[in-house]
Amino acid sequence: MLVRNNAVIVSSLNMSSDRFYSALRPMRRLVDLANPERYKAVPSDWYVVITDIVKSTEAIAAGRYKAVNMLGASSILAVLNATKPLEIPFIFGGDGASFVIPPSALAAAREALLALRQLAKSQFNLNLRVGVVPVGHVAPQVPLKVAKLQVTPTYHQACFLGGGITYATDLVKTNPMYQLDVYGQTPNVNLSGLECRWQDVFSPYGHTISLIVTNGPKSHRGADGTEARSYQAVIRAIERIYGSSQNYRPITAELLKLSFSPKTLWAETKARAPSPRKRSRALYLLQIMLQNALGVLFMALNLAAGGVKWGAYKEEVVAASDYQKIDDTLRMVISGTPAQTQQLTDYLERQYQAGKLTFGLHVSNRALMTCLIIDRRDCHIHLVDSADGGYALAAQQLKRRLQS
Repeated sequence: MLVRNNAVIVSSLNMSSDRFYSALRPMRRLVDLANPERYKAVPSDWYVVITDIVKSTEAIAAGRYKAVNMLGASSILAVLNATKPLEIPFIFGGDGASFVIPPSALAAAREALLALRQLAKSQFNLNLRVGVVPVGHVAPQVPLKVAKLQVTPTYHQACFLGGGITYATDLVKTNPMYQLDVYGQTPNVNLSGLECRWQDVFSPYGHTISLIVTNGPKSHRGADGTEARSYQAVIRAIERIYGSSQNYRPITAELLKLSFSPKTLWAETKARAPSPRKRSRALYLLQIMLQNALGVLFMALNLAAGGVKWGAYKEEVVAASDYQKIDDTLRMVISGTPAQTQQLTDYLERQYQAGKLTFGLHVSNRALMTCLIIDRRDCHIHLVDSADGGYALAAQQLKRRLQS
């Protein structure tokens, strides 16, 4: 790959590696993914693509955490829509996302993300950073390995181990050679399927936390399995404190309620109806409210329509919620009592003082979801974070600990 004037030119394509990820056998438990033997090296001709909101902490402090969260999720949908029908590995990080992409799909993904970058600036006055790093620039330095977790029969969550994603992210943030920018007008980004229509989900126990754990002061460790063993120990500790994942899952069917608040629905409206004309946005907002009203009715009456069994839809949303994963760090959104939060914090602090791990943790009282509806009948993904800053603020705390 050549980089000229921040434009990416793919010099050669290797179509034979396109199906590498789709051919991987998925694991069924997160703890299984804390095992380096479950991972495969990403092909050397692939690319790491990174997105994040620049100065997301300041935007969150100004109360714009939903816009930050939605744009981070939108980068995933923009890539998935642009690269269909390929199965693309991705990780949602709250204020952005990480992908590994085969060479044949890079041009489409790049165009989609640059269009989204333009939309983020024009509609939300936020700067979406987009970067591309060839795997060949990463793997000689640190391993870049991927595996997948089967969340539902039609949704596999990618997990990364070895330090490669972290290394590529650092390159994008510090080296302009890997950053992409918009030159002239770009086509409109395809965000069909983006929905932000559920009310925030309050924890029945009092706390919803976003947790990020890494295995020590050097963020690029992991080739010897130390990283994975650290995460395995943390997952076991969480199970001792909270019980099974069913106990600490932050989204439950009983707590899911569709929103009719224009304030809640406005972020989706601005993204999906970017025309500044008031009539266009008002019509889109009205359309969402009518669809939500029908959704409430169909779910209450246990109806089937459009190939969807609406009586079971909330359970399907819960099953497809993205609340735990590994992307060189262990990331989890957990619902529990204040006492359980304290137990977990005490455990993590002891491990931190012993030099075994570093962590960042943000405490809220509720979770928020951004939904990616690829096919409402059998393929929808629900990205979860805690409210008021979630992963982005946990990452800031983690960064401070690493620096200290």
